[in-house]
Amino acid sequence: MADQTPHILVVEDEASQREVLVYNLRAEGYRVTPADNGEEALLIVVEDPPDVIVLDWMMPHVSGIEVCRQLKSSAATRSIPIIMLSARTEEVDRVRGLETGADDYVVKPYSVSEFMARVRAQLRRVRPATQGQVLSFDDITLDTETHRAVRAGQAIKLGPTEFRLLVTFMEKPGRVWSRDMLLDRVWGWDVYVDTRTVDVHVGRLRKALKAGGADPIRTVRGAGYALG
Repeated sequence: MADQTPHILVVEDEASQREVLVYNLRAEGYRVTPADNGEEALLIVVEDPPDVIVLDWMMPHVSGIEVCRQLKSSAATRSIPIIMLSARTEEVDRVRGLETGADDYVVKPYSVSEFMARVRAQLRRVRPATQGQVLSFDDITLDTETHRAVRAGQAIKLGPTEFRLLVTFMEKPGRVWSRDMLLDRVWGWDVYVDTRTVDVHVGRLRKALKAGGADPIRTVRGAGYALG
């Protein structure tokens, strides 16, 4: 069974604060990766890209602001939402955090319910399928609640794996997904599947989609696959 669970990266150097965040996020059902410094966070983002990053401003060595700046300056990571946590309450600090690229700014101390609502808001933007929404791309429509896919008015017959692949592509049209990234997202990060299996299922998805029109999936040599 694929792990479609949203992945949250929590970067906080204070152990007690980090534990509270991780506990509450896991209680909500998210997959959570904790990090206690900026260097570790930057490595995790490359190795296991999260859907949302919760990032503390004040950290030794590499500050949260610098981590945010680096991630938002890279085309590969700039689309990952960052929720900045800070004890700084001045408007100038909030503005600085947002101008660096943070998608949200939460002042400490904060209520857990407010924090969770902010996480859900960012997930709705980047992982609409986790909220049971209808996705559309050109003449393809996909309903994640009823598990129905339609192209140009005609139902598309898809197996469970092909359906999850299409969900992944349609969540972020144009994004290039490597085979390893697709394995993590569609099959699950803790399941061993050969990367050639990805090619087989992408081929099946292409065949199903081409029954209703031109092939919308693009092969990017040496990189992976993209929709559109």
